[in-house]
Amino acid sequence: MSNLRTLVFFATPPHDCSYLPDREATTMFVDPRANIDKKLYSQLTALGFRRSGSHYYRPHCEHCNACIPVRLKTDEFQPDRSQRRVMKKNADLDCDMVPARFTEEYYTLYARYINERHSDGDMYPPSREQFSSFLVEGATDSWFLEMRLEGKLVGLAAVDVLDDGLSAIYTVFAPELEHRSPGTFAILWQIEEARRQGLPHLYLGYWIKECRKMNYKTRFQPIEALRDGHWRTMDDN
Repeated sequence: MSNLRTLVFFATPPHDCSYLPDREATTMFVDPRANIDKKLYSQLTALGFRRSGSHYYRPHCEHCNACIPVRLKTDEFQPDRSQRRVMKKNADLDCDMVPARFTEEYYTLYARYINERHSDGDMYPPSREQFSSFLVEGATDSWFLEMRLEGKLVGLAAVDVLDDGLSAIYTVFAPELEHRSPGTFAILWQIEEARRQGLPHLYLGYWIKECRKMNYKTRFQPIEALRDGHWRTMDDN
């Protein structure tokens, strides 16, 4: 079994940044041959790594540190007025955590989401192979949060269970329900699930101040940022 001391890392050549225009990015990956168990995955996440399928990565840009790992302190979270409205709007959803797997129902929703909301992004066009390699392969205590309305699947959130928290991987939803803010609802649900499991953190990936699409993450408080190897509340950074 691999551990932090035996891991080998690789860096990609510089490539166009997916978030900030006119910038290049470099990504550090854990050797894909490494055997990553839940304990090691938890340690890597606490060091700022994320999982995409069977790949574990973090930004490693030479002249930029805009990507900041963030996590929410679940025990101290209190929803604001807007978030309480989101919970009320979605009170009629039936939610359940099921093991991560491929189904045609899941893929159909995923493909609709990518085609209608992210046709200008790196994940377009969607494919079954892409869905599996991104959300199913490499799963380690990995789950899907199903969100159903009158039995119909209207939202799906990929969630990993770590030793010290949950990791929010990705959320898709029926585009016609955008007015319900299902992405925000999925995070609120995961906060409560982390509390139910006695887990102190919800890892939300990377936050970039200059990226408008990531502004939603700082609406969840108290949020911590990893800088210079230490997790501190955003107010202290």
